[in-house]
Amino acid sequence: MNTNLMSFGELARIQGCRLFSFSSSDNEGFSSVSIDSRVVKQGALFFALAGAVCDGHSFVVNAFNSGACGAVVDEAKLKSFDLENIARKMGKNLVVCQNTLKGLHDCARLYLEKFKSLKKVGVTGSSGKTTTKEIAAAIISAEKKTVMNKGNLNSETGLPLSVFEVNNSHEVGVFELGMNRKNEILEIAGVLKPNIAAITNIGSAHIEYFGSKDKIFNEKKCIFNFLNINDVALIPADDDYAEKLSRNVNGKVKFYGEKCFKELEGTRSLGLEGTEIIWNGVKINFALPGKHSLHDALAAIAIAKEIPVSNSAIKQGLESVKPLFGRLEILKGRVTVIQDCYNANPESTSSSIDFCDSVEWAGRKVYIIADMLELGDASRGAHEKIGSQLAESKADAVFLFGKEIEAAVSLISNKKCFYTDNIDELSAAVNSYVRQGDIVLLKGSRGRALERLSPVLTGGALND
Repeated sequence: MNTNLMSFGELARIQGCRLFSFSSSDNEGFSSVSIDSRVVKQGALFFALAGAVCDGHSFVVNAFNSGACGAVVDEAKLKSFDLENIARKMGKNLVVCQNTLKGLHDCARLYLEKFKSLKKVGVTGSSGKTTTKEIAAAIISAEKKTVMNKGNLNSETGLPLSVFEVNNSHEVGVFELGMNRKNEILEIAGVLKPNIAAITNIGSAHIEYFGSKDKIFNEKKCIFNFLNINDVALIPADDDYAEKLSRNVNGKVKFYGEKCFKELEGTRSLGLEGTEIIWNGVKINFALPGKHSLHDALAAIAIAKEIPVSNSAIKQGLESVKPLFGRLEILKGRVTVIQDCYNANPESTSSSIDFCDSVEWAGRKVYIIADMLELGDASRGAHEKIGSQLAESKADAVFLFGKEIEAAVSLISNKKCFYTDNIDELSAAVNSYVRQGDIVLLKGSRGRALERLSPVLTGGALND
């Protein structure tokens, strides 16, 4: 682990910022980076970011008291928060720039550029980013020292903070890139500058912020902007935007999918137990169920092949993967719960319903579907489409939860359908209907937190 990530003089000089050094240490550097004064470690560099609710400049003193040896602050906030005097009195370093978020990005980019031999992987897409990243890292780490961003720290702050986890022992870095505003992918791809850039799909997630899938496509494709001629762009062959994604890429374009690998000799669904993959004559038991999980696995394999790693690493990595929280988790109890409620968009919700329809099950099938958020003007049409799919599905009963999913209610008249916007009413209705031996799908956006039902479903007092 690095004890000194970068010196303050180096950071200020390269960024063209001003440095106020009131520390007694010569050429002092920082050993970690934080944007939250509550979790600052000794020797950290604190970035004072101005958020929608809180201004980080208000917490510079707290950060210094918690052990931060320096802070990066906005020029415009220097006098109003009396930051120069604070740093002088406390014997700390102060780096003054025009924009602290850009400063965070610049600092992360400069830090990452120190690791010349590190092979950098970037993953983005409307869904499947985190799962693809986790699978790719599992495969690659079988043979290479690998680092990745934890959880889904993939935002304008999460990605740059994650790259400071890189150290001299690492050979490969696998990072996912998310977005919920214009130019976010462009900015954080400029921090990472991946050698291998993979797109999982172009869907409707966050369409509220962009207005159309074409605009989402334009944003997601920015991950390819920093590729050099020997770098690789990985594109899903079956995506509607595949051909457009392949245009004008400064790097090698490669497609992935079930028909793109000569080593892939077959796949077989194992239902809730996952998928059997025959790779280069060897059987692999991949525990994540569903076609979209297989898609993510193939994206991860495509990444791993570019590192490259051996076929044995592919088998070892795929067989080590376990479901992530809320992503097609199978919870067993009095009923079997498919907990797929970490997030939702029209594509992933449709896939979840298709998967549950495909599962052979002796008992009843119960689908609990909550709002798909951040769809903007497309919301009503998207929820109506899901309603039509639910009406044609193999569900014995459908429970709908949230304000936006109400648009689906009138389309489900051929089977039991219950609607509410109250979690207690939903829990009571579900509890009174579900009985031992049922299989229950939980699917909805993170903001609806459907996992609150899981304890009741798996261990509560249900009808027999």
